Amino acid sequence: MITMERTVTTAASPDAVFAYLSDFTTAAQWDPNAVEVVRTTGDGGVGTVYRVTSKFAGRTTELDYCVVDLEQTSLIRLVGEKKSITAVDTITIGSDDAGTHVTYAVEFSFHGPLRLAEPLLKFAVADLFKSGAIGLSEALDRPTV
Repeated sequence: MITMERTVTTAASPDAVFAYLSDFTTAAQWDPNAVEVVRTTGDGGVGTVYRVTSKFAGRTTELDYCVVDLEQTSLIRLVGEKKSITAVDTITIGSDDAGTHVTYAVEFSFHGPLRLAEPLLKFAVADLFKSGAIGLSEALDRPTV
């Protein structure tokens, strides 16, 4: 399993950050690897499914993510699954005098033949995650959030 975590800080309020990130279609705005994010079912709450089309390791791939946990202003967790991969994205939101802190954590489990390539895929995942974290930080500092 590949796990990564990064925390970014913003001046935006926890409510604004939660509202922005709990609509996972916004990932297309802040994740440069996301080609398209479409809500396929649900109202944004637990059970909502998003189809994410993204670039990964030089290929375009689709993964359906389901919201499995949602706690107002503090937690968003989505799980994406298909034959070759399970991805868990966990976003936690907290605040103090320094601002609103957003921790984005990912867990990738590869299955089948991709499992053998996991050590090499770690580099591709690290690049993907780094660019996503930079995009997230920049998006949260825009005045529209």
